[in-house]
Amino acid sequence: MNRANEETRIDASIIVPFVIFTVVWGSTWIVIRDQLGTVPPQWSVAYRFTIAAAAMALVAKWKGQSLKLDRAGLIAALVLGVTQFSVNFNSVYAAEQFITSGVVATMFAILLIPNSLLAWAFLGQKPNARFLWAGLVAVAGVALLFIHELRSSPVAGRDIAIGLAFTIAGLLGASSANVYQAGKEARRHPLLALLAWSMAIGAVIDICLAFAVAGPPVIEMRLGYWAGVLYLALFGSVLCFALYFPVVRKIGPGKAAYSSVMVPIIAMSLSTAFEGYRWSPLAIAGAALSLGGMLLALAGRRRPTLVTAPDAS
Repeated sequence: MNRANEETRIDASIIVPFVIFTVVWGSTWIVIRDQLGTVPPQWSVAYRFTIAAAAMALVAKWKGQSLKLDRAGLIAALVLGVTQFSVNFNSVYAAEQFITSGVVATMFAILLIPNSLLAWAFLGQKPNARFLWAGLVAVAGVALLFIHELRSSPVAGRDIAIGLAFTIAGLLGASSANVYQAGKEARRHPLLALLAWSMAIGAVIDICLAFAVAGPPVIEMRLGYWAGVLYLALFGSVLCFALYFPVVRKIGPGKAAYSSVMVPIIAMSLSTAFEGYRWSPLAIAGAALSLGGMLLALAGRRRPTLVTAPDAS
């Protein structure tokens, strides 16, 4: 295979999953919002990752991966379970009780900042000047989207502060998981098995937290609720994380986090179609800057170094 064909194949291995998990995660915010109500958010998170863990284990077996992990693998799964599948998601669901899903999604668009800084500190992936300038353009766009969301939000100042605090906690949990799983220790374990154990550990923690915070399980009989749980578990969790983490390992946590820049734009577009969202000049300018910054950064991406990992099959 010549170099041109190899580069095309490598680019496709990044771009195709990038598009899929970005579009799916852009749709999950509306579904999460529908989950809030009868069932406490802690139990919704617990149901989601109990199902996701079982489904991910089945996918791993289908792909021929053993679910056995050594002690180091279980420690890696514990770290990911706590940060990604407990702290992150419980914080996000809690945040949406106080502020709109649009504000939370917009806040998560700055994931590229902690991802880039932590990757620089712990993985030695120093961002180049082009990436930094592109990041500033994207962050400026996110800031405009954020200002628009806050201006249109009827929520009181105290609730906004609580919601933002939960969102920042979730952001830091997600960023820590992103960078950790891209490190040498986590990378030497089969990804699907690692994800299955991580989700299972996260689900156990989520269940314990739900009992402590909300009491016994609450069951909602509405079909739409359980359809949402299945969508979030199977598509928003199993499919997306199985696609996202390999991309993180190939291009680094910073550039992979540009997905989060696009997510609020997709979320707002879906809100336009289903919730009557109105685009202001401020929101349009923010979306344009965010998209432009992402394209600028990815256009300057060097040919990625493939990581030899057990999940490559």
